[in-house]
Amino acid sequence: MSPSSDGPDFSRGDGLIPAIAQDATSGDVLMMAYMNAESYAETLATGRAVYFSRSRGKLWRKGEESGHVQIVEGVFVDCDADTILLKVKQVGDAACHTGYRSCFYRQVTADGLKEVGHRVFDPATVYKKP
Repeated sequence: MSPSSDGPDFSRGDGLIPAIAQDATSGDVLMMAYMNAESYAETLATGRAVYFSRSRGKLWRKGEESGHVQIVEGVFVDCDADTILLKVKQVGDAACHTGYRSCFYRQVTADGLKEVGHRVFDPATVYKKP
């Protein structure tokens, strides 16, 4: 099957394809999540990143709990039309629910994982669960 000229090919991966969020200014990779056709359409319509949460089984509007939304500045689709790259403006200092700017805050070393990022917020105060 050739890539669609109309956008991502959601026929693979049970309708979910990877979506990478990259800081539009710095180029830092902030996170990877999944999108389905519905989250992709809402992202295009609203200009804010919307993903599909596999753990919750529903749309995940980035920042709906934390306020750390992602304003989409560009949308790119890879050559196979099975991965999306969002260039975003990260509102709030962190994209990661653990309080780090990027979800990729650990580096693999010979001694194991080494924390190379800095926590910018305390998740316990941001995600107050009843």
